Amino acid sequence: MKVEFDYSKLKGRIKEKLNSQYRLAEELKISEVALWNKLTNKSAFSQTDIVKICEILEIEPNEIHNYFFREVVKEN
Repeated sequence: MKVEFDYSKLKGRIKEKLNSQYRLAEELKISEVALWNKLTNKSAFSQTDIVKICEILEIEPNEIHNYFFREVVKEN
């Protein structure tokens, strides 16, 4: 069973701080497609990705779980 994460809060923070996912991808030195795949659960964020994103978006360590580890709740 694949766990999916809800990145809506992260997407909001990207918009608030950088105004576009493209700018975050540039900062991370990855393609926009690679970032999109991570934000849509097609691939996973690495620990290094998470640390870099937190630095760029000024996310406090005690808030990381709210941005990266909120599971999508699926109704049956």
